[in-house]
Amino acid sequence: MTETTIVHLLRHGEVHNPDGVLYGRLPGYRLSEDGALMAKAAAKWFSERDVTVILSSPMQRALETAAPLADTFDLPVTVDDRLIEAENHFEGLTFGAGAGSLRRPEHWRHLVNPLRPSWGEPYKELAARMRAAVIRARNAARGHEAVCVSHQLPIWVLRLHAQHRRLWHHPKRRECGLASLTSLTFEGDRLTDVAYCEPASDIAKGPSVAGA
Repeated sequence: MTETTIVHLLRHGEVHNPDGVLYGRLPGYRLSEDGALMAKAAAKWFSERDVTVILSSPMQRALETAAPLADTFDLPVTVDDRLIEAENHFEGLTFGAGAGSLRRPEHWRHLVNPLRPSWGEPYKELAARMRAAVIRARNAARGHEAVCVSHQLPIWVLRLHAQHRRLWHHPKRRECGLASLTSLTFEGDRLTDVAYCEPASDIAKGPSVAGA
């Protein structure tokens, strides 16, 4: 008999970002008031689950999302740097035309290859580090459930990789809402199912904010 283990990838809640910048790995970006409610909604969703391991990205917004979950299960939050946000050339800038960074020619060379992508961390490297973090969580929670708190792009690329789909994509096609869950079920070491849900969907007021 093989053990069933579930690794949940929890995206952080909404971030306080009044300037609408791509905050990426910049420090100091905390959850908004709604983001804190989203974190609590996610923790409530987990309350009857068999969670024994919690890992998190080192970013403040991820750790704040993990906190209610840690309180629910009286578990420590272990930081895993592999769950961090993807690198992005446009970090700290607003994106788009008009007053955004796209109107400045010095940025154009970073847009030439969407398949890699040329503006940031290669999708293959992103998928590889996220897969390693998931394997760590799976091995630590054998026969139970683990939660990894991360960010939209890393979670979405891992899901594409797990489902043997191409990694390059249009950002608007990501199914990874704020405080959403992408759940990977393993029988032993074999991935058998990928599921998705949004425990905090009633709190989100609109599309995902910049920075993810």
